[in-house]
Amino acid sequence: MTAHVLLKDEFLLSGILERQRAAFLREGAPGLAERTADLTKLKRAVLAQKRAIEEAINADFGHRSAYETRIMELAPVVQTINYLRRNLKKWMRPERRRIAIHFVPARSYVVHQPLGVVGIISPWNYPLSLALMPLATALAAGNRVMLKPSELAPATTAFLKRLLADLYSEEKVSVVTGGAEIGAMFASLPFDHLAFTGSTSVGRSIMKKAADNLVPVTLELGGKSPGIIGPGADLDAASMSIAYGKLANAGQTCIAPDYVLVQRDQADAFLSGYKDAVAKLYPDGARNENYTSIINARHMTRLRDLVEDAKKKGAHAVEMFPGGLARIGAQKLAPIALTDVSDDMAVMQEEIFGPILPIVTYTDIDDAIAVVNDRGRPLALYYFGSAGEARRKVLERTTSGNVTINDTLMHYVQADLPFGGVGASGMGAYHGIEGFKSFSHAKGIFEQARWNLGGLLRPPFNRITDISIRYLFW
Repeated sequence: MTAHVLLKDEFLLSGILERQRAAFLREGAPGLAERTADLTKLKRAVLAQKRAIEEAINADFGHRSAYETRIMELAPVVQTINYLRRNLKKWMRPERRRIAIHFVPARSYVVHQPLGVVGIISPWNYPLSLALMPLATALAAGNRVMLKPSELAPATTAFLKRLLADLYSEEKVSVVTGGAEIGAMFASLPFDHLAFTGSTSVGRSIMKKAADNLVPVTLELGGKSPGIIGPGADLDAASMSIAYGKLANAGQTCIAPDYVLVQRDQADAFLSGYKDAVAKLYPDGARNENYTSIINARHMTRLRDLVEDAKKKGAHAVEMFPGGLARIGAQKLAPIALTDVSDDMAVMQEEIFGPILPIVTYTDIDDAIAVVNDRGRPLALYYFGSAGEARRKVLERTTSGNVTINDTLMHYVQADLPFGGVGASGMGAYHGIEGFKSFSHAKGIFEQARWNLGGLLRPPFNRITDISIRYLFW
């Protein structure tokens, strides 16, 4: 891309931001009725365009089941909008706060004020839900939004641009398209808040660019989310849950179980159970209509390289589908389990983001906790087992964005729970009331009463001042 085109793009992006900010300052914060109406028409449009959404996402992936799109994309968006509409009136009310007795009859309260213009950068793996869920939350908080979807999902990005242009004026919601250069310019804009979902490496770059303008950020990143099979776990149920969480969207999920920790004497039983679970979920192997393709050739090569690196360093690869890689008009990678893995393998150092499951053995729960804590703090952690000392230790001695016990992925669809990372897996949250607060400014207000004791603490100071201080504060 030539320099003059870059300058033109930068000018256009800045112009959109300036118009949105001017409209926000001119019109002020939208009321409850306007925010509810904005959410309602988004929900109706998404439901009315179900087939077009399914076709666009299928085109971007090469193959993705319409059912998977409905479950993993449409349902979370609709559920989020319903939750926001139910709670918005309560969240918009001023929150009364306590004041010390000597300030009575004054009062204190907090109002959650829209920040202004929020920038959202969404990823390719769930190109609809990871764009519209933060967008809906930002609108619920009363903001205007600039959205930059991923260039790796062009059909869905084009759909989002058309959909949102039909629903909102450009001064309220604007969709920006383009590649990495546009994304870098977008992240450099002086938003009032910037939300990014993607890889940790790109997240670092986003945060640096935002820092130049002191823009606060919400980063939903990823990392190596572990599944721990603890003492007393139901191995069959754990195997099925891990297979589902790992292979939904062919593993291209930021909260997919990245690797599994299992007691040494149960490793063979788990591997057998995992293979059985995969066969039940996808009985026709790669030909199964519900098994998703890898997004593009570059990611396919990256995943194959992870497997080859592990095998060269001593890992044993077990393919779950007969025939392994199948090309049925799309790129599909058979689920692979890796045993005898070690920390020097790339597959144990990088987030996998595909249908490859390393199986790590441990002797006691303290060993498993050490394995988790030796890596960056994960976006999710999954524990399988009954309540007891082992589970208590895992919950108390590990730190992760969220936890699901005796299942996978399900914390994500609990609308009232915050969702976000910690440390290398991100910061901030955009689900639940925490999301509403992320896109709001909590403005504290103190309202002085006509009659108050403040005069006792102002000059000229005298003995009455000293008595007042000792009486009121000591």
